Amino acid sequence: MNKRFFSLSMAFVMVMALMSQGRAKYVFYFIGDGMGVNQVNGTETYLGALEGRIGVSPLTFTQFPAVGIVNTQSATNGVTDSAASGTALACGRKTKNGALGMLADLTTSISSVAAKAKEAGMAVGVATSVSVDHATPAAFYAHVPERGMYHRIGKDLITAGFDFYAGADFRNNEDKADTLGTLHEQCGAAGYTLVRNYREYQKKRRRADKMLLLQGDKPSHGDRTCLPYAIDRQKDDLTLQQITRAGLSFLAREDKGKDGFFLMVEGGKIDYACHSNDAATVFKEVIDLDQAVRVAYEFYEQHPEETLIVITADHETGGIVLGRGPYELHLDLLKYQKMSVEKYSAHLKELSKKMGDTLTWEAVEADLKENWGFWQGVKLNDHQTNRLKKAYEALMSGKDNGTKNLYASLNGLSDAARRTMAECALVGWQSGGHSNGYVPVFAIGAGSEKFAGMMDNTAIPARIAEAAGLDL
Repeated sequence: MNKRFFSLSMAFVMVMALMSQGRAKYVFYFIGDGMGVNQVNGTETYLGALEGRIGVSPLTFTQFPAVGIVNTQSATNGVTDSAASGTALACGRKTKNGALGMLADLTTSISSVAAKAKEAGMAVGVATSVSVDHATPAAFYAHVPERGMYHRIGKDLITAGFDFYAGADFRNNEDKADTLGTLHEQCGAAGYTLVRNYREYQKKRRRADKMLLLQGDKPSHGDRTCLPYAIDRQKDDLTLQQITRAGLSFLAREDKGKDGFFLMVEGGKIDYACHSNDAATVFKEVIDLDQAVRVAYEFYEQHPEETLIVITADHETGGIVLGRGPYELHLDLLKYQKMSVEKYSAHLKELSKKMGDTLTWEAVEADLKENWGFWQGVKLNDHQTNRLKKAYEALMSGKDNGTKNLYASLNGLSDAARRTMAECALVGWQSGGHSNGYVPVFAIGAGSEKFAGMMDNTAIPARIAEAAGLDL
């Protein structure tokens, strides 16, 4: 679409959105896990840099008319985890870090806006780019005192009985103590049609009563906890945009969505990339979330008076800083990075296994040029070159000092490559964990005016419920 035409079209629908006062019959709720203000700003600045200029190239959702700032601390901690923040965004109540769908007493269960939508007769879907039993999606249907109770969470998914679920897979599909079989089998017994990719979904969606969309068997056997990063995606990998399109088409069926629908979609791997302090991968995950939002926006254009789209985040991850000394940014250099730091770590492991002692520094140097653009598009100083060479020597000597974060282990050379790219792009990171930084909220459509200004994260589901005529 022509950018100028898109901007004019967007301006028109913004005016229409602000004039709209109807009930939100169709609700899209997007959550960018770990997506703080600077993750969004950095993505738009990166897109601007790719166009060869200083400034931002706006995402779709940042142009929505209602914009707010959100507090994220939990009931017990100044820095929340994804379970407590997910519960706040789903149920409108603060809780203890680690708890899902329960108050801080770890006894009292609380209902989510998704459950209330189901009670009101709306079709309901919960989807993510990570496992379907991970903290954020689970906050909408589970009631457990500890987010690591994955098999129990999977059983709560079935009990909740929502119409549509989608994600990578279950983390703990099989439990020997569960005599009812695997979670896949129990989903089938509960009436769910399990499909393994978007093509299979398209074939079976019309005949299915309830749907469970997971990634293909091959990628799931490789990593059942999440979809591949957008930067690492292969041709047949399931995407968040496909998941959103599937959720929309399923919930909007005449036999499902006559009373409206509620669809929550999580961009879960923004958080994973932030834990790894991998800026290029982070920004491409935010772009990927925006592509999913576009699916909802296309629907909104057809139903502007009855549709509400809300985009927010559960917390900020990594403490990302755009600039680290000089009053400059070189985010355009991130375009030379061809894979996530996690995949590069695995790539180096395979390279070392294949070549053994014949893996010379010259071979690694050529590989770094190919996959990171070092010494070519990305100029390095002697200190940065020596850092990479020392990391190579440690890898070959068996004295590798890798790093580990919440979701990945990186060898020392891949971590050195990541740190070097961050230095060259002038991106800083405060930690490998969460922070208490503000997160943004954006909204358009029926009731969107409720999401302007400063608010606590518990207010978001309450305002969604109010816009949709639900009692949370």
